[in-house]
Amino acid sequence: MSDAPIVFEELPANAGRIGRVTLNVPGTLNSLTLEMVDLLQAQLDEWRDDEHVAAVFIEGSGDKAFCAGGDVQALHRSAVATPGGPCEYAEDFFTREYRMNHTLHTYPKPLVCWGHGIVMGGGLGVMAGCGHRVVTETTRIAMPEVTIALFPDVGGSWFLNHMPGSTGLFLALTGASINAADALFTGLADRFIASEHKPDLIERLLKQDWSHDPRDNHKTVRHCLRPFAERSLGSQPAGQVEPHMATINRLCDGDDVHQVIDNIIAQQTDDPWLARARDSLAHGSKLAALWIHRQLWETRHASLREVFQAEAQLATNVVRHPEFAEGVRALLIDKDRKPAWQYATSRDVPEEVLEGFFRAPWPANPLADL
Repeated sequence: MSDAPIVFEELPANAGRIGRVTLNVPGTLNSLTLEMVDLLQAQLDEWRDDEHVAAVFIEGSGDKAFCAGGDVQALHRSAVATPGGPCEYAEDFFTREYRMNHTLHTYPKPLVCWGHGIVMGGGLGVMAGCGHRVVTETTRIAMPEVTIALFPDVGGSWFLNHMPGSTGLFLALTGASINAADALFTGLADRFIASEHKPDLIERLLKQDWSHDPRDNHKTVRHCLRPFAERSLGSQPAGQVEPHMATINRLCDGDDVHQVIDNIIAQQTDDPWLARARDSLAHGSKLAALWIHRQLWETRHASLREVFQAEAQLATNVVRHPEFAEGVRALLIDKDRKPAWQYATSRDVPEEVLEGFFRAPWPANPLADL
């Protein structure tokens, strides 16, 4: 395969063509760089207007990951280069990534995402925006931004708020890892298909007579996916979220966010999944936990366009703040896992400090034209 960070192909079908996108940086688990975001945006724009391209298939190279997120180390370099901002590279990255995510969510043609292996952060943003999201037996999804003092962005404010019960808030605060069954239950995925069927699925897609009407082509994609999903029923793993729904809802039933955080951290549990979620929040940034909760609350009734505008505002303020740089340093740069968070508990955070993250840092939102 090419050494390009993304490989684009047009595969001839019986009638029409299928665009194929392969995120191609397996050494970094296909993590997105600004170059990759721009390449993907340009190709999506071109294929949207090409009447011969009927659908797009998006995958990651290698067996380990679809996409493990964004290039956080590059964001860190940008943040520490200009403390307090503007952090030009990081802010450009967020703006252009969110624009690309919005393009995916609103794309008229079928987008089939093969969400195999690790799907985290920016990778989940890509998958969540596609119209036909496939997960496999190796899919592992997480939005662990609380551990580096970021927040579940790339549309997380949209899809987390649309999950059942308090699931979205719990996953956002704890960064808990979920699998394919959980993705189906929470609405992050549409089909479970065992990975062994991927070559046959692509072959079936190429045997179709595609239409010039995107509505007909969405039906064709569903027709192609359905039999492989039916054949894969016996391979689907047991879920974690649905069996724990009562506990999740109870833990997140607090008079305020501080009580919710206390509930999760104070758990005495032998359940390994709940224990990992508890420990992740306990060791994460309490300031980040507060802006994560506030962001979800403020966008709970927002449109998709408003969600990405709100995320651009919060991400800009976060990357200009030293808490983010310290979180990335401790987890990914020095890897000492000993972040010097500014506040020991969520109750220590002054209200004015939290408010500052929700004020516009510029005269006009860079996504105002969405």
